[in-house]
Amino acid sequence: MTRPARPGGQPKRTASPRIKEMLRVDHAGEYAAVAIYDAQAKVFGRARKTQKNAKQLAHMRDEEQEHLDAFNALLLENNARPTALIGLWKIASTGLGIGTALMGEKAAHACTEAVESVIEQHYADQIEETKDTDTDLCAIFTKFREDELRHHDHAVEHGAKEAPGYPLLSAVIKAGCRTAIRLSEKI
Repeated sequence: MTRPARPGGQPKRTASPRIKEMLRVDHAGEYAAVAIYDAQAKVFGRARKTQKNAKQLAHMRDEEQEHLDAFNALLLENNARPTALIGLWKIASTGLGIGTALMGEKAAHACTEAVESVIEQHYADQIEETKDTDTDLCAIFTKFREDELRHHDHAVEHGAKEAPGYPLLSAVIKAGCRTAIRLSEKI
């Protein structure tokens, strides 16, 4: 797993405080997504009957890693720092991944559906905010949002909403994601 970006060296540009917030929270979100998918893939990779799911989760983790790598570069490029809460998000995300995987495949898909529904809306808001002011960043947000929507749809197609306790599980995960977004923007 890639370590969080450490600003230093010469930035290519100095971004506005709002752009720095966007980059910080998106970096944190992609970092958390990698941790969730990695944990789930490891749990499911231990049993023969869940190997297919483990491979799908590993593929999604790799896509999220591409996003994380892009945000690592964007943080440096824009003289922005990662959230100071990255260690906490690593622990929470790994725990969420392990916990939902241990609950079963549908619970893991419910986790993906909940996380990705919040993240795709977050990206949609950022797309709207940057469409007239930063077309390059808007294009990145748009591409990554499409990837998140694909992960969301995959989870729904594979039974996310059939998970035991789905309404509560989904609500708790979504609330956690929204809280992490707000905190990561500022801290």
